[in-house]
Amino acid sequence: MGVLKRFEQRLEGLVNGTFAKVFKSEVQPVEIAGALQRECDNNATIWNRDRTVVPNDFIVELSTPDYERLSPYSGQLGDELASMVRDYAKQQRYTFMGAIKVHLQKADDLDTGLYRVRSRTLASSESQDPQQAAGGPGAGAPQQRPGGYGYPAQPAGAPPMPSTPPGARPAPRTSGAGAGAGAQQQGQTRRWIEINGSRHQISRPTLVLGRSTDADVRIDDPGVSRRHCEIRVGTPPTVQDLGSTNGIVVDGQHTTRATLRDGSRIVVGSTTIVYRQAEG
Repeated sequence: MGVLKRFEQRLEGLVNGTFAKVFKSEVQPVEIAGALQRECDNNATIWNRDRTVVPNDFIVELSTPDYERLSPYSGQLGDELASMVRDYAKQQRYTFMGAIKVHLQKADDLDTGLYRVRSRTLASSESQDPQQAAGGPGAGAPQQRPGGYGYPAQPAGAPPMPSTPPGARPAPRTSGAGAGAGAQQQGQTRRWIEINGSRHQISRPTLVLGRSTDADVRIDDPGVSRRHCEIRVGTPPTVQDLGSTNGIVVDGQHTTRATLRDGSRIVVGSTTIVYRQAEG
């Protein structure tokens, strides 16, 4: 059984009384869990052939409405998410430098249904085995200084990391079901997709949709391939089939590639995706 499926089953066991309100949020806990898995994969650092270190301190930024719905349960939900990260790390043979923590935080620049995950590697201040229930030896591990959120931690002896990198600092990854979405500058075209009532903002040149946790937007539909299709931001924006089993239908036409306009409807499996764009 997969890690995400076990996570969902644990949450189902907790759904009673007021805790059930968690699932009325636009952002679903399983979407955050998938984003945390990707955060580990994207920030894994190989120390040696037996040890790959991943972040252990995570901040999940939420829109004001989503944060207000989820924050009363942040302790319990954070513990479950941390447990999921630990299970995933054990499966992937990742290790940690300290205890796993998942925090919820409000972000005023996010719309309902969008979230942003930031992470860093923090060495434990306690005299304990730095390995936290994940594969690989814990003894003799290199010591690290804490890295800032969005930056990897550095080995001892490395030049100090600037608090503000030269030039513009890249925007942290923002997700709707794990999709990147940063704040849009005023005057730019805003682009997003709508799936089953949830909005997923587009701020990357490409956005991969599929059933895999590696997809930018994960679609839980048995008729959807792991990497089903890709939206490409350009002039004009397009959608491209990625060799999926069942193909794509755009505005009623079976196709492998199509131009998108505001309101275009993309059907993958039994799921309809509406593409939206607006000046703003």
